[in-house]
Amino acid sequence: MRDHARSTRLRRSTAATALLACAALLAGCTGDDDGPSSKSGTSGAKRPAVKPTPTWDTRPGSIASVGDSITRGYDACSVLSDCPEASWSTGLDVDSLAKRLLPNPQQHTWNYAETGALMADLPAQLQTATVKRPELVTVMIGANDACRDSVAEMTSVEDFRADFTASLTALRRALPKTQVYVASVPDLKRLWSEGRKDPVRRQVWKLGICPVMLRDPQSTHDRANERRDQVQQRVRDYNTVLRDVCGKLVLCRYDQAVHRYRFTGDELSKWDWFHPSKEGQQKLADLAYQEISRRETHA
Repeated sequence: MRDHARSTRLRRSTAATALLACAALLAGCTGDDDGPSSKSGTSGAKRPAVKPTPTWDTRPGSIASVGDSITRGYDACSVLSDCPEASWSTGLDVDSLAKRLLPNPQQHTWNYAETGALMADLPAQLQTATVKRPELVTVMIGANDACRDSVAEMTSVEDFRADFTASLTALRRALPKTQVYVASVPDLKRLWSEGRKDPVRRQVWKLGICPVMLRDPQSTHDRANERRDQVQQRVRDYNTVLRDVCGKLVLCRYDQAVHRYRFTGDELSKWDWFHPSKEGQQKLADLAYQEISRRETHA
């Protein structure tokens, strides 16, 4: 009986020791992130490293500007002519972005904007700008897409989106690290509501400046009001497109400030009361600089 009891205790002790050893082994193997490999070998594989999000550079070394007549400085210096030297983006006759950001703006800025350009023209402009490999591209376009002879002729939101998406996609593919600043389309209805009070502006606008909005500026008939409301909504839709498409792109900043700003009489050209004067170009530069020089904040 004693031999039998001794044998039983020995077996229990051996089993207990084995269980403790197994538990210790399991605890040691599973106590951290690198658990034991499974038979397939997949659980022990290393996780891929997460690439850091690129940081916005508030002091880019070169600037290319694209867009329409506003960026070309149209009617800022003389009647019915471009004045790129007064451009808010790359001009040297105003305190432009180029003068504020670059130590030698003459050699590191390029203005590819075109008077009368539509969003459909943006892909070609950006393709040309890509050759220079700029560190910052400024985009201001969309007013001409709304400023047509009639509501029916305005660029559709779908086409506007397609061309803008294609433009930025191609730019990002060619220049992955280039930063993009996208300005909003100005508030055309506010321009009408302020300018309609001035008889000089009303006479100038009869020459055909942005007719879908500025035609018959004193008329408040239902059809005229409906036409202006449709233009206003289309501009809002354009700005939504600019914001959404830019928002999906790394290193792209959309700026609503241009649409919100109330341009004064001194900030508009005395030749057409529509395009920015030199003072207006300076204000556009101020707004853009505030956004481009803004440092990123992290929660």
